[in-house]
Amino acid sequence: MAENKALHVVLLPWSAFGHLMPHFQLAISLAKAGVHVSFISTPRNLKRLPGIPPSLSPFITLVPIPLPKLPGDPLPEGAEATVDIPFDKIPFLKLALDLAEPPFREFVANHPHTPDWLIVDFNATWICNISRDFQIPIVFCSVYSPAPLAFFAPIVGVGKSPPDIRSLMSPPKIDGSTVAYRRYEAEKILGEVYVTNDSGLSDHERSVKIISAIQAFVVRSCYEFDVDYLKYYTDHSGQKVIPLGLLPPEKPQKSEFEADSPWKSTFEWLDQQNPRSVVFVGFGSECKLTKDEIHKIARGLELSELPFLWSLRKPDWAGDSDALPAGFQDRTAERGIVSMGWAPQMEILGHPAIGGCFFHGGWGSAIEALQFGHCLVLLPFIVDQPLNARLLVEKGVAVEVERKEEDGSFSGEDIAKALREAMASEEGEKIRKRATEFAAIFGDAKLHQRYIEDFVKFLKNGVSSNQ
Repeated sequence: MAENKALHVVLLPWSAFGHLMPHFQLAISLAKAGVHVSFISTPRNLKRLPGIPPSLSPFITLVPIPLPKLPGDPLPEGAEATVDIPFDKIPFLKLALDLAEPPFREFVANHPHTPDWLIVDFNATWICNISRDFQIPIVFCSVYSPAPLAFFAPIVGVGKSPPDIRSLMSPPKIDGSTVAYRRYEAEKILGEVYVTNDSGLSDHERSVKIISAIQAFVVRSCYEFDVDYLKYYTDHSGQKVIPLGLLPPEKPQKSEFEADSPWKSTFEWLDQQNPRSVVFVGFGSECKLTKDEIHKIARGLELSELPFLWSLRKPDWAGDSDALPAGFQDRTAERGIVSMGWAPQMEILGHPAIGGCFFHGGWGSAIEALQFGHCLVLLPFIVDQPLNARLLVEKGVAVEVERKEEDGSFSGEDIAKALREAMASEEGEKIRKRATEFAAIFGDAKLHQRYIEDFVKFLKNGVSSNQ
């Protein structure tokens, strides 16, 4: 790479917003370090991303690649991300993206500055062909915390055979670790990750194929928070492992809303609440809750007697009817608000009335909450969420909702108990204090930008060594 030519990297995330958003935050951080980024996704996904700061727009190019059509149109019209489809349709989204190699290849071939690196996710196995044909090295970017990565490192092999269920229920050999699946979770993982789906591959096969072709593995974490799991993963993965820092979203400068904004009255209500007294409830767009689960969450909030702000995405099954139990909003009107649809989450988390967060244990949501020093109440459902939950409990910043060991069932009473423990009990004071202490790490933008600068040095050195 000539000295006067800026580094050019391509980001190719999986089409789920739990993956798109961390990759977008990585693009922002790389742009701040002077790297030119081509961010590849489908047209609708790119339109749903946050705006690029004007000062960084010369460094980030959003590159739309249309989602190929599948025979029989198994995907709904306009569906381009997992948020748009039911869980059983996700393999068809993977299959459609498997057909996107030709336009991506055309982009690489015709770009005036051939990419220096491909930074990719787990899904597009054809990236290995692009890397080989154009001699472009690959970095795998994981949106997961090091705890799930450390957990899977000893049991991820190159074969197709799934691991023994007992290995999924055993934590890595780290002192004090409880990071492992319970039986009902392990059974689900075996059926979702290791079984060939309608895309023709299992998620395990996809990951193994791409990882076998990479030059480095980058992880969304930092040594200040997670040195044991990072070191364990480095020792057991056989890969060059580089922490990226936590990629925290920028904190909003203010939370003022126009008079006609539907959120103005909500923030006025928050202004009237005691400091750190309100629990923010948000299970995101990817976690598709059943009617029974939503009703149990509502019962737990009601029984807890805590002030709450619940950002609830209207579920598909609700139709035109109310998704909440009959009378719930009337009974809790004096101390709680339920908002359907999009919510200004960072502004909410930054309000002084918020003291805790109740959510699924996704790593991105944990980073956002701990950036503000909020204690956590966790009800995990899928993939990495249970492992994150155990990590965060280990770190002393969270309470996990109790479930029955045999089937993972829980009750509103279980939720209320966890909420009261984290937010109001004497024994929860240690959790609240510990979460506040972690804000100094999670919210340190300069710390995390230094990790990005070290990553950029790795990328530049790699390009120089290949010349």
